Amino acid sequence: MGKQILIVEDEPRNLKLLRDLLQKFGYQILEAQDGEQGVKMAAEKIPDLILMDIMMPKMDGLEATRIIKADEKTRHIPVIALTSYAMKGDREKTIEAGCDGYIAKPVDIQDLLKTVKSYLTV
Repeated sequence: MGKQILIVEDEPRNLKLLRDLLQKFGYQILEAQDGEQGVKMAAEKIPDLILMDIMMPKMDGLEATRIIKADEKTRHIPVIALTSYAMKGDREKTIEAGCDGYIAKPVDIQDLLKTVKSYLTV
């Protein structure tokens, strides 16, 4: 059974692209369309990795990450920020919120796979 990755992404095309790509490499995929759903699913399923979009309705990815990292049950799960909102200081904001890594959109497939693999190797 492959490692489980939670993708928290509000854009259906991005979600499908990430899901299809990661499933090809044997990962099990969980999906959430916003930060609130992502926090709930992380606590229920305890995935091995979370790919977190930053700009989302209801609750953004930074707030969702703070909640996940504050919870004893989920704080150990690596969270990789996915964002096209590439402004000066964004990487620092994601790290301050508790994200373990950062990938800019549009996502470079090789970079994504290398980053995912690096967090999921024991």
